[in-house]
Amino acid sequence: MKEDCIFCKIISGDIPSYKIYENDDVLVILDRFPTNQGECLVLTKEHYDTLFDLSPSAVAKAFAAASGVAAKIKQTLPIDGLNILQNNGEPAGQQIPHFHIHVIPRYDSDNLVIHGKGTDPAPEEFEAMVEKLKI
Repeated sequence: MKEDCIFCKIISGDIPSYKIYENDDVLVILDRFPTNQGECLVLTKEHYDTLFDLSPSAVAKAFAAASGVAAKIKQTLPIDGLNILQNNGEPAGQQIPHFHIHVIPRYDSDNLVIHGKGTDPAPEEFEAMVEKLKI
């Protein structure tokens, strides 16, 4: 637990929250400032700043919880779509440096835009990137 982290304080119960789900590894809460009604946050109980700090097992557990919450949202709310969003670092939009996943219900009328304008790389740029990122 990191003492100055708001999510760690929520996990410890020092700050109240609206709990949706909890197990030994994650806590799922309603977002206090939701983009859309029903937005949930999946928080790892152990403090990690970003995705890059988690083990593959911790990542799997967090995304399994996100998948379960997404299914419950689809089952109970009149949604037209759903985003699962996970930001790493300020340039990517991360506001709280504690790994978390946004599960955002989407509605045809919400006018929410999450992505920017795409680019149009040349074939040789694709080939170079494939070589850099190939696993």
